[in-house]
Amino acid sequence: MTDENTYTTPVSTAFELQRDAVEQGQQAFEHSLEFQQRMNRAVLEGVDTQEEAQRNSVEFSRQAIHNYLDAVEASVPGTATGVNEIRQTVDEQFDTLLDSHSEAFDAAEEELERSVESYDEFSQAYLEALNEQLEALLDAHEDVQSQTVDSLDSLLTQYEQLQSEMENQAQEAQEQFEQQAEQFESQFESQLEQFQEQVERMQEQVEDLQQRTEA
Repeated sequence: MTDENTYTTPVSTAFELQRDAVEQGQQAFEHSLEFQQRMNRAVLEGVDTQEEAQRNSVEFSRQAIHNYLDAVEASVPGTATGVNEIRQTVDEQFDTLLDSHSEAFDAAEEELERSVESYDEFSQAYLEALNEQLEALLDAHEDVQSQTVDSLDSLLTQYEQLQSEMENQAQEAQEQFEQQAEQFESQFESQLEQFQEQVERMQEQVEDLQQRTEA
């Protein structure tokens, strides 16, 4: 009897490869979402660093202007009052710039944080829904595999039964033929013996007739 695994194993392997491909695709997609989440968090965490770097640049520019004004005041007599007024105006402008800068970064950081949280929530919900669909798909796929393998097993069983019946019928036909051949050979030998006996009797009769004729 044929081993059914010879036929069903390739079918099962094909289904398993399909499931593996689907699961690997799902894992790759999940990893890409996780990578994007990490990138978003890194950008969000980098906002404070960027803000501090820009504030330091602004403060450096203000200090450079102050140094220039100090040099003017020291080198040009009678400019103290005018330089102080300029210095106050510069400080006011830089303070306004820094306040606006801080407000802009705070607003941008809040908006970015909301976006990151929204993306995280969306990603989580999407992954949960996708995993549910994937699980349902894999369950259905396994059911189809089971049905396919069962159907193939049934066909193989029917084929093996038919093959067994054909082998039995062929064996019976062979045995019947051999039996008929033996009977035919036996009958032929019997008929041949009878024919030989008849020939011998005819020869005897001919010899007897010949002897009588000669006498």
